[in-house]
Amino acid sequence: MIPQDVAQTIIDPKAYADGKRVDDAFAFLRREMPFARAQPEGFDPFWVVTKHADILEVEKQNELFHNGDRATTLTPIEVDRKVRELMGGSPHLVRSLVQMDNPDHFNYRRLTQSWFMPQNLKKLEARIREIAKGFIDRMADMGGTCDFARDVAFLYPLHVIMEVLGVPEADEPRMLKLTQELFGSADPDLNRSGAEVKDADAALAQIGATVGEFITYFNEMTEDRRARPRDDLASVIANGQIEGKPLGHLEAMSYYIIAATAGHDTTSNTTAGGLWALAENPDQFAKLKADPSLIPLYLEESIRWVTPVKHFMRTATADAEVHGQKIAKGDWLMLSYPSGNRDEDVFDEPFAFKVDRSPNKHVAFGYGAHVCLGQHLGRMEMRILWEELLPRLHSVELAGEPKRMQASFVCGPKSVPIRYRMN
Repeated sequence: MIPQDVAQTIIDPKAYADGKRVDDAFAFLRREMPFARAQPEGFDPFWVVTKHADILEVEKQNELFHNGDRATTLTPIEVDRKVRELMGGSPHLVRSLVQMDNPDHFNYRRLTQSWFMPQNLKKLEARIREIAKGFIDRMADMGGTCDFARDVAFLYPLHVIMEVLGVPEADEPRMLKLTQELFGSADPDLNRSGAEVKDADAALAQIGATVGEFITYFNEMTEDRRARPRDDLASVIANGQIEGKPLGHLEAMSYYIIAATAGHDTTSNTTAGGLWALAENPDQFAKLKADPSLIPLYLEESIRWVTPVKHFMRTATADAEVHGQKIAKGDWLMLSYPSGNRDEDVFDEPFAFKVDRSPNKHVAFGYGAHVCLGQHLGRMEMRILWEELLPRLHSVELAGEPKRMQASFVCGPKSVPIRYRMN
């Protein structure tokens, strides 16, 4: 069993905000207990999967390790009990692709998959470039200082996905606020109450209110797109059919919610964290400036470095063995992506940020059937931003202490103050 102090660290939102604390805990586990059980106070026991190879092993067996049988993110016993009461026995407040297994996962994913394929995204490239240039012009007008996270990184991917989805620009601030409430529910700066969350009732009430607000918004959008379909993702969801029947209400609402949250937040986190790393490593910034052909490698390193999604849970559907450990049917497993992305057996100097790292087999987008649907869009947005920003950015340094959000599921920078000179 994993020592209690380590088990508490790897579930603590404040440890992820700190960064080093959680990195140290996972480095200890990779070295001493790479596949072991944890039982932090208030949680059912779960296996902690810290090695890159073991994460791939679990992810590629999606019939043996299910997403939907138990909570898909680490959930305290008390919150899980209350969610099941609310949802008629289901452990999920929402039921998106993340909470699905086959055949539902395959059918629901297929509905929008073509939208997110590289050949379809090509037609968006010119428009995305126009949006990127607008944000860079805004940076140029800000007098040499800004909070890169709040002023650029949060807003640029948000604007892109909201155009794809069909949400009007006037509603973007509301979508950003709701996303941050959902993923930052443990962070007093971001959550609905603006205070530290002390108990299961308060946590669930806040998340429930945020999900409720999303559902009210997307109910109206569904009615509109059924009456007046357009060439947007909302129309695909509103009018989509699975095996000849319209999407279930919870599934349709969840589809909108995942597009409207994960569709920008992870890209925002990576963009903000990537610039933070360049500001802290002037030699790497100089190398990238000197050779813009490194942008694709720099993007992959930013994705590895930040790893915005910190974990997903899986449930064993039968007795199994991983890393020499016997797992029983029904056991819960925590896939730790940041740990896999710092695995010394896979990455040379994993705690160094290298803009030319190659190969870079990070697991930040997951692997197998559940690999991130929006990965090509995210990469394209970041590539375009850097293609436009890099030639104009003469120098950059930190102008204060960057801060990460307090969260153990999706976590990235919430503030990256910078001082810079534009050409």
